[in-house]
Amino acid sequence: MRPAPLSPQMAIALPVLGAASLLLAWQYLLPLLGVPAYIVPTPTAIFGVFQKNFALLMDNLRPTLIEALAGFVIGNLAAVLLAVLFVHNRILQATYFPIVLFFNTIPILALSPIIILIFGLGMTPKIVIAAVICFFPTLVNMIRGLDSASDNEHELFRVLSATRSEIFWSLRLPRALPMLFSSLRIASATAVIGAIVGEWIGSDKGLGALIIQASFNYQSDRLYAAIVLSSCLSIVLFCAVVLVERQVIKY
Repeated sequence: MRPAPLSPQMAIALPVLGAASLLLAWQYLLPLLGVPAYIVPTPTAIFGVFQKNFALLMDNLRPTLIEALAGFVIGNLAAVLLAVLFVHNRILQATYFPIVLFFNTIPILALSPIIILIFGLGMTPKIVIAAVICFFPTLVNMIRGLDSASDNEHELFRVLSATRSEIFWSLRLPRALPMLFSSLRIASATAVIGAIVGEWIGSDKGLGALIIQASFNYQSDRLYAAIVLSSCLSIVLFCAVVLVERQVIKY
């Protein structure tokens, strides 16, 4: 028997309670255990960094936000378009999908310096890295979603004299949307990771650059503040995808 669903109040209260308990343990338990502040600063110390260096953090958040958003849009759009091409042309899919799979096996940390060499040190290589990270999961899930309709359903549309365009919009795409949005939820976090990895390789602006600078200067409280801010950015993008999904998928 499946457990009864939680009430809306409990669904909100329980995560808040879980986060509060972890923060209290972090604030009071770690110092009691002798963990030094230069390794793990307390939540109040990290909050103090947000108060003292708010302008600096926002100044570094802006380029990371732009890179992550642009990479998210470009990577997922390219994946969706290529998936549509692949499901309508099996020869094209058989020819190029193994090549796409090969590129996906290259670690992004090994690929990033090459992208930096090609596109320089500006914002473009960070966008490309974020797009590359988003691309493959969306491509695979979109192909699977577009192919998920049964033979009987395709036969029914052919009996009704539906065109390929009508089959795509009325059958293939509605079946693919749940998988597409599952990929977009994952991509909302990986796009931020891609932007930060790109900033690690070569940048003087952005949360990735701030994390590197704080690490080299032993500013652990600023390091943790940058990590918290990057996590908040991922959560905001994830929530935006969920809101769009609720508006698009009504079935």
